[in-house]
Amino acid sequence: MQQQIQFTYHLFHNIQDLKESDAFLLKCARDNTHLAYAPYSQFRVSAAALLSNGKIVFGTNQENASYPVSICAERSLLASAAALFPEAHVQTMAITYHAMQHNSNKPISPCGMCRQAIIEHQKRYGQTMRLILSGETGDIYVIDDATALLPLAFTSTKM
Repeated sequence: MQQQIQFTYHLFHNIQDLKESDAFLLKCARDNTHLAYAPYSQFRVSAAALLSNGKIVFGTNQENASYPVSICAERSLLASAAALFPEAHVQTMAITYHAMQHNSNKPISPCGMCRQAIIEHQKRYGQTMRLILSGETGDIYVIDDATALLPLAFTSTKM
């Protein structure tokens, strides 16, 4: 028997089409791509998140010559948020990038490890997380529930 998994997302063609709070969060993420440390990939990723307490937290990718030691922007953001504001959950996370060797005009999507970390964050707080995925320009995807990106996620309740 063949099964199919699908998900829905909202497509916006530019930042001006987003609601004001989403546009602000995405602009914050875009403004911080220069803080990424990406000497090896030349691919600077930045994330900004609105927490349930109204605070905004940031994360950027931090590379290392020993690649497994590197950390993605999404996971650096989640770690910072949990350490700084352990009682608050991420409501919305905007993720963007600046590719130094080619155009940055397509939406970025979290890697598999980050998708798993995001799902664990949702499980920890019992709240869904919205994602805003973008490049420096071009289309923007808004996903209402991050679990859509990893429908067969590994969790403590699945065997």
